[in-house]
Amino acid sequence: MSLFSSVWYLWLRQARQTWRHPIWVIFGLFQPLCYLLLFAPLLQNLSGIPAIAAGEAMTFYVPGLLVMMALFGAGYVGFGLVVELQGGFIERLLVTPMTRAALLLSRVLLDIMTLLIQVLLICLIALPLGLRVSPGSFLLALLLLVLLGLGLAACSYALAFLLRSAEALSSLLNMVSVPLLLLSGVLLPLTLAPPPLRAIAHFNPFAYVVDGARALFLGRLGDVAVWQGYLCAGVFALLALFWGLRSLKRAVA
Repeated sequence: MSLFSSVWYLWLRQARQTWRHPIWVIFGLFQPLCYLLLFAPLLQNLSGIPAIAAGEAMTFYVPGLLVMMALFGAGYVGFGLVVELQGGFIERLLVTPMTRAALLLSRVLLDIMTLLIQVLLICLIALPLGLRVSPGSFLLALLLLVLLGLGLAACSYALAFLLRSAEALSSLLNMVSVPLLLLSGVLLPLTLAPPPLRAIAHFNPFAYVVDGARALFLGRLGDVAVWQGYLCAGVFALLALFWGLRSLKRAVA
């Protein structure tokens, strides 16, 4: 089978499994909704941030929330692969004429589609709460989130191929994701952090993605943060895909 046919067949199978129980996709919105409804209003009184002082608190906050959704959504998809590895489903697929790379690519494509649906729902809910963003800026921000989600999903699957244990994967992801989240400024801007934390955040690629997404939502298309965010997300996605395909190759060798 060609790569396209293999990806399409596996994507269709996984999509049917996912949308057979769409309630889990809705449950995935519970945590972001809590942050949107219970945390974002607390930012209204922060006067040290120009965008918030100008009455754009929701437009400033939502991009960081979307990055957090990608981190905890696409970043944790490896657990489903661990279940199939332990159940022997992946081994059964290997005796078929399918292209091996499709095992990874089909999953990543479905994860990105699921992430985009959740992002759209959150943004629709945020509109009556004060979110204001132009269609063009929103589409550019979606592209940035696609690159980030692609990289996170590929990393999660690479770790699943390597560890083959839900317990080990959970421990590692929790250990890595929490510092990345806190040092990316998704909840509060890093301008409020003390100098040592801001210095450490310079080495966190997610911080650049958050800044780029915020600049896009605020309509600052010429801001240097935009191309820095795209650069970090694009390089991360390419490296993660390479690692994921390499881990897949080793796992099925």
